[in-house]
Amino acid sequence: MKNIVIVGGGTAGWMSALVMAREWIQQGVSIRVIESPDIGIIGVGEGSTPALKLFFDRLHIAESEWMPACNATYKCGIRFDGWSTHAGFESYFHPFSAALDRQTLPMFMHNAQMRLRGADVYAQPDRFFIAARLAQQCLAPVAPEHFPFDVHYGYHFDSTLLGQFLRKKALALGVIHESAHVVAVQQRENGDIASVQLADERIIAADFFVDCTGFSSLLLQQTLQVPFISYANNLLNNAAVAMPSVIGEKIPSQTLATAMSCGWAWQIPLTNRYGNGYVYSADFCSADQAETELRAHLGLLDADVPVRHLKMKIGRVEQHWAHNCLAVGLAQGFIEPLEATALFLVQQTVAIFAEYFARGEFTNQLQAEFNQRINNHFDGVRDYIVTHYKTSSRRDTDYWRANTANQQDVSPVMLELYRSWYAGKDLAAEIDRLQLGHYYPAPSWYSIFTGMGIVPKGEQLRRATAEEACFDIAAVDEFLRRCSLNFNDHRAQLMRWQLSG
Repeated sequence: MKNIVIVGGGTAGWMSALVMAREWIQQGVSIRVIESPDIGIIGVGEGSTPALKLFFDRLHIAESEWMPACNATYKCGIRFDGWSTHAGFESYFHPFSAALDRQTLPMFMHNAQMRLRGADVYAQPDRFFIAARLAQQCLAPVAPEHFPFDVHYGYHFDSTLLGQFLRKKALALGVIHESAHVVAVQQRENGDIASVQLADERIIAADFFVDCTGFSSLLLQQTLQVPFISYANNLLNNAAVAMPSVIGEKIPSQTLATAMSCGWAWQIPLTNRYGNGYVYSADFCSADQAETELRAHLGLLDADVPVRHLKMKIGRVEQHWAHNCLAVGLAQGFIEPLEATALFLVQQTVAIFAEYFARGEFTNQLQAEFNQRINNHFDGVRDYIVTHYKTSSRRDTDYWRANTANQQDVSPVMLELYRSWYAGKDLAAEIDRLQLGHYYPAPSWYSIFTGMGIVPKGEQLRRATAEEACFDIAAVDEFLRRCSLNFNDHRAQLMRWQLSG
């Protein structure tokens, strides 16, 4: 292997280039990115999981360098508002993990299990996690040296600026950039891609190709005819409308996901603005209706603020690596951005591919194993996203009633997990048995079930025994309060870099 051509730029294209350059460019492999100047970047998601921190750490790129360049902020987790109608459970926080959770997580899981069995104990997740406490106070999740307890965190960022930053870093490593539009693809007799033709009639040949052409999937789906597996039966949302709004003096350290009449709205804080959007189902709501509802939700009904309307193709390809082509990003699939998993799936795909391709001596030897592994990642994320809708108690619109009634293609693994929860079984043990922890760990599953209020309530509860009520929630509150005193204001943390720059 001497030449790799990546067709398409954006975050997926340049992230792929950086990973491959780090692995192979010193071995004499040429890596070229062909980025069309005519095709814009969709950039629906502006949030990440903690995996993005690992990506930058491995490239030795400091937060003080990339975050100011991308208007980035910290993300402790996601708050879900209005998904549940159960009293006391109208809002909950899905946290990223922290070392301090070793102290409080056993308490939360014990209380959740006891509440599930009918004991009157506190089990709403927010009061058990330091990440929720930090987000509540707009604190940055960066622990000082004198408080050596790491908090895992993600980021919010301007996706267009992030793509530009990654491009600069990739070019510095020796990646070749070609600003051109691909108009045709040529194949070899065995079906492999031989070359691509540019608008200026030049032919670019390579040994391996990476498809980062977005939903069009020019190489993998259009040329190689790899089938697309739709998730439309169990994820109804297929469109979005996005718009910015002014951010105040306080910068939150959480994503806000608010249930709407036909979907949900995101609010993502950047240093210079909020990124807002409404992910909805076009089968239940027109684009104009969605825009009006979003504007009303933001208090911008009459404001002269432009919006972007987007269509989403929800699902994944059957094979992410076919012949001599790997699809990354929207070209390989997309799951609605409810848990900000788009970049996580890009990172997983490229990093695992680099491992498998090298281990297979740059042949297709491990292709089937790789494809199964990535398919499992997509399906695992899909199942967790679906659970948000299956556990929601909203019934106020046709959209929410359809989500609740829709049982098509709910995976057998999920049906087993749901039955286990309702039967009061040890959920952590069931997650291990069903091997679901590879995609979302036990605390995430406990958080969504208890956060949505899928526990006995009111007259269903009985007085807890001393063994069941062995943890003092007030003591947990005080412990997390004292821990939070070691963290700084979010805006102040970010301003240090801006001032020093």
